[in-house]
Amino acid sequence: MNTSVPYRSIADYALLSDCHSSALVSSAGSIDWACLRRFDAGSVFARLLDHERGGFFAITPTDATTSSSRRYVDDTMVLETTLTVASGVIRISDAFAMREGGADRPINGLIRRVECIEGDVSVDIEIEPRFEYGSARPWLRHHTPRVLSAIAGDDALVIHTDVELTIDRRGCALAGSHRLRDGDSFSIVLLSQAPHQLDVDSIPDPDSLLADTIRWWVDWSAATVADGRYASMLRRSALVLKGLSCAPTGAIIAAPTTSLPEITGGTANWDYRYCWIRDATLTLSALSSVGHHEVAAGFRTFLMRSSAGRGEDLQIMYGPYGERRLAEFEIDLCGWRNSSPVRVGNRAAHQTQLDVYGHVLTAVHLWHTEHEDIDADEWAFLASLVDIACHRSREPDAGIWEIRGEQHHYVHSKVMLWAAIGCGIALATHDGFDGVDLAHWTATRDEIRQTVEVDGFDATTGSFVQRFGSTAVDASLLQLAIVGFVRPDDPRMQSTVGRIEAELCTEDGFAHRYGAGTETVDGGTEGVFLLCSCWLVQVLAMQGHIERARTLLDRVVSLANDVGLLAEEFSPTTGEMLGNFPQAFTHLGLIAAIRAVEAGEAGE
Repeated sequence: MNTSVPYRSIADYALLSDCHSSALVSSAGSIDWACLRRFDAGSVFARLLDHERGGFFAITPTDATTSSSRRYVDDTMVLETTLTVASGVIRISDAFAMREGGADRPINGLIRRVECIEGDVSVDIEIEPRFEYGSARPWLRHHTPRVLSAIAGDDALVIHTDVELTIDRRGCALAGSHRLRDGDSFSIVLLSQAPHQLDVDSIPDPDSLLADTIRWWVDWSAATVADGRYASMLRRSALVLKGLSCAPTGAIIAAPTTSLPEITGGTANWDYRYCWIRDATLTLSALSSVGHHEVAAGFRTFLMRSSAGRGEDLQIMYGPYGERRLAEFEIDLCGWRNSSPVRVGNRAAHQTQLDVYGHVLTAVHLWHTEHEDIDADEWAFLASLVDIACHRSREPDAGIWEIRGEQHHYVHSKVMLWAAIGCGIALATHDGFDGVDLAHWTATRDEIRQTVEVDGFDATTGSFVQRFGSTAVDASLLQLAIVGFVRPDDPRMQSTVGRIEAELCTEDGFAHRYGAGTETVDGGTEGVFLLCSCWLVQVLAMQGHIERARTLLDRVVSLANDVGLLAEEFSPTTGEMLGNFPQAFTHLGLIAAIRAVEAGEAGE
């Protein structure tokens, strides 16, 4: 293991997506992470997680770069990186190809176009595919001087290039150099294909693909409702959430990466390339708030299909195509900055997290109130979820933070069960659905409230607590005001917020998830959890503390990298992002926080 390798910071990367696949591109022009055809596929490039063995696709000036900058083209997921050397300037345009007609018709193509926009620049090209998380070195061959293929196992790439690339003597990497003068350009397109159906004859037109891709994203973004001082962040966050959606199924993944650590050098390294029901429902609410109501219909179908239309079969998470078994295993990569193990799969899929019922029912209630009707099949499913919420209301669980240890009676989980039952009652009452036991639902809802107000409350501090039998607070308690369990100005909520600020927040106001006494895998101190800071912004705004809320919101926004992306966590100690990246949780929380501040400023 080489501990001297200078891994780039997590914030150094930008996301590419076609709502099927994902890739991360460094500011230096290297694709260091890419999963093609599926978000959860074995990686083709994984230098992000192992600098020596992971594989990468780099296009870099031969001479030293003196400055670099990058941006997304307008409101798209097309990235432009501008690199300057002493002799001139080049611009690299990167994108997953999209086609007119929708994201559900994938091209499975990764486009890289290089143009000299000033002077005279020589560039070096290196392509080292390493299929299945670096474990498979490919068989490379030329089919024509400008068409190559890389094959290993059940993975294959067809590489179309405008420049000469040679196969190295080991037979598993491509390299080339090319000189460009002002106005010159070249393109390389990687097409992910099945090895037994290799197509090396169809030649893509990179310029047309790039133009179609820009047009597709601009058309989607045209529906985004955003103005005011935070408009650009709202738009970028909406694009990130769309980029994390799986077009064929309606699923929304939590992040496009695996095993970026919560603690550098630690073992809290999880695979987030799956669809958490909680995260997805919150994502849909966030996208709806900026004008993208269409995403809800796809996810509702995914939810019904993945659970087979039965509430008793609902899991907390699924694969992006509805997979139920997400077996977790470790792979032989050293990890980002030697943070190991590197994991694939996530055994938290079978944890008990009772808040999931509340997230589903509150989301459906919102969608129904604003846009959608509920048919008989969907109501049968929702009613079964309410029945299950009632039945399980006295059970302990793993909680929202997926603690891998003893289960407890977490206050947040109880309150979300209360919310689930309350939304079920409201839906049944409003729409007149019969066949449910409203009296039992009402009694159970009231019992949960009474239990939380007694066992989930610490009379000494006047605040709610993380779990029954504890006096500690937890940032998830902020949700009590957000879902309406208590009024924001309730003295108990004010005391709870006060304790969270005093015990869980940094001097700058950023919130940790929980205190030092909570069980963790590493037992170390993780970074501040950015979603929790967004929740705190929401509640402060709801309490009328608009200036404080805006100040904290501006600090969260300031943490975004140069292209507006945020990770799961931020380390106040090192000033770096931590955790999987970019994180849906953070971007959906940021949208909700911005909307709360805007509502507070408008006096709503």
